[in-house]
Amino acid sequence: MGQRSTSSAAQQGTLDSNELRLIDAWWRACNYLSVGMIYLIDNPLLKEPLRVDHVKQRLLGHWGASPALSFVWAHLNRVIKRDDLDVIFMAGPGHGAPGVLGPAYLEGTYSEVYPDKSEDAEGMQKFFKQFSFPGHIGSHVTPETPGSIHEGGELGYSLSHAYGAALDNPDLIVACVVGDGEAETGPLATAWHSNKFVNPARDGTVLPILNLNGYKIANPTILARISHRELEALFEGYGYKPFFVEGSDHAEMHEKMAATLDTIIAEIRAIHEKARAGGEPERPRWPMIVLRTPKGWSGPKEVKGHKAEGSWRSHQVPFADVRANPDSLALLESWLHSYKPDELFDSSGRLIPELRALAPTGSRRISANPHANGGVLRRELKLPDFRSYAVEVSHAGQVLQENTRPLGEFLRDTMRANMSTFRVFGPDETASNRLQAIYEVSKKVWMGDLLPEDEDGGELSRDGRVMEMLSEHTLVGWLEGYLLSGRHGFFHTYEAFAHVVDSMFNQHAKWLDICKNHVPWRASVSSQNILLSSTVWRQDHNGFSHQDPGFIDLVTNKSPSVTRVYLPPDANTLLVVADECLRSTDCINIIVADKQKHLQFTTIDEAVVHCAKGLGVWRRASNDEGEEPDVVMAACGDVATQEALAATAILRERLPELKLRFVNVVDLFRMQPASEHPHGSTEREFDSLFTVDKPVIFNFHGYPWLIHKLAYRFRNHEHLHVRGYKEKGNINTPLELAILNQVDRFNLVIDVLDRVPRLQARTAHLREDMKNAIIANLNHAHTHGIDRAEITDWVWPD
Repeated sequence: MGQRSTSSAAQQGTLDSNELRLIDAWWRACNYLSVGMIYLIDNPLLKEPLRVDHVKQRLLGHWGASPALSFVWAHLNRVIKRDDLDVIFMAGPGHGAPGVLGPAYLEGTYSEVYPDKSEDAEGMQKFFKQFSFPGHIGSHVTPETPGSIHEGGELGYSLSHAYGAALDNPDLIVACVVGDGEAETGPLATAWHSNKFVNPARDGTVLPILNLNGYKIANPTILARISHRELEALFEGYGYKPFFVEGSDHAEMHEKMAATLDTIIAEIRAIHEKARAGGEPERPRWPMIVLRTPKGWSGPKEVKGHKAEGSWRSHQVPFADVRANPDSLALLESWLHSYKPDELFDSSGRLIPELRALAPTGSRRISANPHANGGVLRRELKLPDFRSYAVEVSHAGQVLQENTRPLGEFLRDTMRANMSTFRVFGPDETASNRLQAIYEVSKKVWMGDLLPEDEDGGELSRDGRVMEMLSEHTLVGWLEGYLLSGRHGFFHTYEAFAHVVDSMFNQHAKWLDICKNHVPWRASVSSQNILLSSTVWRQDHNGFSHQDPGFIDLVTNKSPSVTRVYLPPDANTLLVVADECLRSTDCINIIVADKQKHLQFTTIDEAVVHCAKGLGVWRRASNDEGEEPDVVMAACGDVATQEALAATAILRERLPELKLRFVNVVDLFRMQPASEHPHGSTEREFDSLFTVDKPVIFNFHGYPWLIHKLAYRFRNHEHLHVRGYKEKGNINTPLELAILNQVDRFNLVIDVLDRVPRLQARTAHLREDMKNAIIANLNHAHTHGIDRAEITDWVWPD
């Protein structure tokens, strides 16, 4: 529906004169609070003439998007209260916090959560002072904000978060205000396609509201400078039914918005009633709103001869020289008085009763909706016994198995037991990563057109629960929204391309850190579980572009309270780790496990013990029990472990007198001191395993310097020699790639010979044999295109 139809609906008089007066007054109160947050440190109700000492020393914050946010909130309250709707709010504009904090304060929720910010003059003064003030809250909609599960600090993810929250929440409406600057980001542009994955028979509703205020920080926005026809065609092409609410006159805009929301709520109800009446659900044209308002709406028209309202100059603080310029102080006072605060708040500073009555009550308040504090709704997963999926290992290192395939079976039955609270997310790679057993319980959700050939292995279904889309941004956004609103999920992707969501990981880690350590009223949410598969060491067909193990480096930069990294060496340790991760809360768990066939080393009982310790000695590969080792061979990662074991086998055969200790690491943060990470090792633990003065040859899955970064404080760090990926690779055989990066068995043997002093003078022949083996294997790979049979068929000696 276009602007003409919406205007026609508005002319029918949705609001009577008293409703119009009250809703405008409530919105004025929001705007008054927004300006007060940015500018005032005292005199919150203007009970005395405004003075310089009433104004903050530093003026920080963003005014431009705030009025439109609170305008939407005010109108949502009307329909929530009238129809008893369940609504949460996503504020996409990055710095729109004043437009969200104000409504939360007026609804009383803010004072309930933070009693010192009481609903009176004293509380309002503290409410104003805390905004963008050292030791208090930031200028975004941060985790401290009641009613929010979306941090606006990084643009682009509001819409995917909104759709994630709506999945499996059949009665929830997620009103998502998208800023027109935000709409220019790649993640947001792709997220519009999320409407193709919502099933109206079982999912809730996302109501996108694109706020066109025309400007970013200093430039016009793209979507605000195209024609009405082009904009309408764009969103119709995305599959939406756009409604246009445009203008600047306050009374007219209230009428238009009220009429539009009434029409949209009726359409949403009709969509759900039809879908839930039975039969095959179809993809509807979900409604959306294009809200065109001036930037800095209701603010000063001009500042020092320059246009302010409707200009980029209103993006942040419209004028900042208030303490130094009497004219600016007078302008601020006039601006604040334009909202007529004496008509909005009583003498104590409390919102007057007739305005307080406009907001819903209890948990129907947007700022108190439990879906925006999802931990209060969270229920534990019903998990099958992971032992039931174990690979039988009668002889260690002699059985081949695709490590992730049993995990797929475990996830299949996890989904079966949790058909409304668990989903799996991945970019077109569920089968590629050997997790296809999930399809036995639930296929890929697909609300687009279905073709006959889709029935032949396409695994598509209207009621599927596997979320596949070739956009890691959108998938992780869905997952985050799903988790933060109280559910459980699992995301998998190729290791090299996890970097696509580096910044999303950063933001989610920061959100969890703040919630876990600084916001006690936030209930614990399910951890974000990320499987990195198709790893660096098995990219013989994709080559150099697919070889990058560096995502885990990024993870180690974030708060230790919320980050975990696991590199299970085989299928059974992977099952144990996955079970632990799915049970955990308030963390981001990274699991690195390849999908190809690998030798299996641990029974399920051994895996349980090994994973509980996080790292430990493998006795079957060691011969130093009761003695001091000559060298410690350590490994972390599946391929790294196998090559280190093969090197150990060579050493034990050729140098039986050598005392060798083999250590395997599953939990990467065990390589860090306990003082730095809750999973870290004490100095005594580390010294006991790695000694205080013996050489340690550490074969690592990732970039070698990461181990040095984690372990540098330990006493034996100077004797720690790490091998890992060094950006050497192309279309290689597995062993060739290992050789190029010196993580192969032959180079590891040479490392030992180089670093055990008593061996250097009498192992020349073994060293030559290793060099010859390297040359022979490289030649074989380049001649035949495969590794030698003695490599591919190698097993641990019985």
